[in-house]
Amino acid sequence: MAERIGFIGLGLMGKPMARNLLAAGYPLTVHSRSAPPVDELVAEGAARASTPAEVAAASDVTITMLPDTPDVESVLFGDDGVSEGAAAGSLVVDMSTIDPIATRAFADRLGSGRVGMLDAPVSGGEVGAVAGTLSIMVGGLDDAFERARPLLEAMGSTIVHVGASGAGQVTKTCNQLVVGSAVEAVAEALVLAAQAGVDPARVREALLGGFAGSKVLELHGQRMLDGAFEPGFRASLMAKDGRIVVAAAERLGAPIPAFRAVAERLEAMLPAGRGDLDYAALVTLLEDEAGRTLRAEP
Repeated sequence: MAERIGFIGLGLMGKPMARNLLAAGYPLTVHSRSAPPVDELVAEGAARASTPAEVAAASDVTITMLPDTPDVESVLFGDDGVSEGAAAGSLVVDMSTIDPIATRAFADRLGSGRVGMLDAPVSGGEVGAVAGTLSIMVGGLDDAFERARPLLEAMGSTIVHVGASGAGQVTKTCNQLVVGSAVEAVAEALVLAAQAGVDPARVREALLGGFAGSKVLELHGQRMLDGAFEPGFRASLMAKDGRIVVAAAERLGAPIPAFRAVAERLEAMLPAGRGDLDYAALVTLLEDEAGRTLRAEP
């Protein structure tokens, strides 16, 4: 029999991820802060729960996909939290992007009640969540990973068990360092081209054929050229991830001089009122400073 799955957090990423589990045939119970995505999935066959504890009580495996570390802590251990409803032998899979050190502490707290935990953050954005092609980086015990593998395969195409508890979040921290730095670099390159009077679209086309070619240049570079900043991943969330990178590096004594500058740029998106745009809109800060836009004037 298929394990009963609970899913908490039906935002931009969580809703399509939960929908893919439902499509794969898993009995699904859902909960989220806002009602509309819950209503959508209930109409498609999911069961509704009014609290995280109720989700956990109805589930063998409870998945969380939440914005930040305090959100995960509250959902797991707050009033009517997952820990109140989870039975011994059940499993929690946190797919949020949160602090690695806190993740290890959460796993220990759940383990004291004989509830297992995996940290399984994802990369691939809304497009990957919808298509079920996310990259999923997993930390936790081997047997918990094998138990969760079929669920993860319903949501992602690249699934790597990196190591012990917290290793998934460490990997996601590294991912955000690389991706955030690449988005800033692409933005700077395209604005530099425009300032030199060279067509940035042609520059992007040329760069895609060499060592500078990347998914960031391909996808986000085109977003920048088109001014298409509907959020696949909000700048406010990327700024939050930047804080996680910086905090982890400071605790570990890891030098990250280039990314510190990127983190400051991400933070600057928030007072500029651009936190709800896709993080590719980092280019707009450079456009403001340069006094020009990459997009051709009508």
